[in-house]
Amino acid sequence: MFAGQLALIVAAVFFGAAIYINVAEQPARLLLDDRSALAEWKPAYKRGFAMQGPLAVVGFLLGLLAWWQTSDWRWLLGAALLIANWPYTLIAIMPTNNQLMEMPLDQAGPKSRKLLESWAGLHAVRAALGFLATATFLWASLG
Repeated sequence: MFAGQLALIVAAVFFGAAIYINVAEQPARLLLDDRSALAEWKPAYKRGFAMQGPLAVVGFLLGLLAWWQTSDWRWLLGAALLIANWPYTLIAIMPTNNQLMEMPLDQAGPKSRKLLESWAGLHAVRAALGFLATATFLWASLG
């Protein structure tokens, strides 16, 4: 099942990017001073969103196609877990994203640092959803 294998690959790429952010990029960012951390986060967030948003949609569509072709509910579950990143991001993370994006760099300080630390915890849920989607697609692909 080609669509299912592609869904698995896309979900794994999504998960890899999300976990990289939480275990490598974010800890390194927090070693910077407040202004530099905020300055680094802004373009990194835009680039991450441009990559991960489409991955969630493509993986979802491929998972739906695999489900339609096989009638195996696990493909549907994996697709739902992957696309859940969109509403989760819009509802739970976007208020923090907006505050960080709107904050001028010259106002970076304890508030921006606290928001960045909070953001990391919120983003970890995206990594968890990516992991669960990947694991579910793997399970479905094994029969």
